[in-house]
Amino acid sequence: MMVTQAYRFALDPTPSQRRALASHAGAARFAWNWALATCNNRYEGEGKWWSGTELHRLWNVAKRNNPALGWWSENSKCVYQEAFRDLDRALQEFVRSRNGARKGPRLGFPRFKKRGRCRESFRFSTGAIRCGGRTVTLPRLGTISTHESTRKLARRLEKGAARILSATVSRTAHRWHVSFTVRVDRAVPTRHARPGSAVGIDLGVKTLLTAVDDQGKVIEITGPKALRAGLRKLRRLSKAHSRTQRGSANRVKAAERLARHHAQIAAMRADALHKATTSLAACYETIVVEDLHVTGMLANRRLARAVADAGLGQARRTLDYKTVWMGGRLVVADRWYPSSKTCSDCRRRKPSLTLSERTYHCDGCGLSLGRDINAARNLLSLAASGAESLNACGGDVRPGPAGHLPTKQESGAAHGVDETGTAAGLPAATWSNARKRSRSA
Repeated sequence: MMVTQAYRFALDPTPSQRRALASHAGAARFAWNWALATCNNRYEGEGKWWSGTELHRLWNVAKRNNPALGWWSENSKCVYQEAFRDLDRALQEFVRSRNGARKGPRLGFPRFKKRGRCRESFRFSTGAIRCGGRTVTLPRLGTISTHESTRKLARRLEKGAARILSATVSRTAHRWHVSFTVRVDRAVPTRHARPGSAVGIDLGVKTLLTAVDDQGKVIEITGPKALRAGLRKLRRLSKAHSRTQRGSANRVKAAERLARHHAQIAAMRADALHKATTSLAACYETIVVEDLHVTGMLANRRLARAVADAGLGQARRTLDYKTVWMGGRLVVADRWYPSSKTCSDCRRRKPSLTLSERTYHCDGCGLSLGRDINAARNLLSLAASGAESLNACGGDVRPGPAGHLPTKQESGAAHGVDETGTAAGLPAATWSNARKRSRSA
């Protein structure tokens, strides 16, 4: 099966390479701001914006005629092109959100990026993009060492079973990462290793994951609660940062320490979620989860911190594609299915159940069982029902990266698997009926 996935590696650059990475990130930020200002100027007069291709043509003229832009050749030309494509896509998604064609919360108009306030990142889609051993090779940057081995991806590239679409370099706290978006010929089994096995999973805050399988086995995975464990240090670092003087070197050092602690908390949470979801997808063919309204749960000020610390939405997203890779399926219960209020034995439903009641007591049959275990048993009963299954094999299951359209998971690509290609040009972003907006600084 042809799938589009990412391989992310932590870079170990030299001091000169760090300066080059920062220079490329600054060039991408400048290109975004220049393109956004150019689009604003055209919209005020004509009521429409420039497309990504048109912005590239205007940039080629401006960089030759404006002596102040003579520094542009110090960085790869691909950095500017991808920034224009990013802005083109942002404008299109803004229009789709205003027209109601895009799901989720309404998007705002793209804003200018300020140094030190935005995420440092840039992308390559053409040029020499390779990896091997403990190194990666990027255009204009050359060969950069990595903290971990890249042999797994290198072997697939050598065998012709993978093709790199793009490479995105970003900075998280003190560390630079490179993420390769790769089209991989993944060997997905036609049948699961344990056919017929099923498990119901109840996601929670106190216990990250409570599962009951078809054999009656109860699995409880307690999350690391990384934010809760590091909250005391986080408060101390935040106070130390706020007490420093703006523009001072000590403030920069304090911000780096604070960002490093935030990155450590996020890494601990992601590690626990990936280990739990991988083991469940490998052991059970059918996995039943509930459709939690995480955004609504975050609106509760008493639960928001605990819900965010658990990462419930990330657990659902990882199960979506891991069940496909393992040859299984993911069944999602209806959002209003009363899994916690219903008795798993007699199917009697309680009219209400408060969060403080951690043990379920049935008034009909007298069942006394843990609240989460009872909910997991009810979800398990949906494994053989007509509940909705959401793990499709289309390109929209795992959206493609910026600059590339999502790819269907059928065999046959426009380019060979050993080639590096760019995505086709995107249509122009225009919205003639939009109201005038003020400039964002």
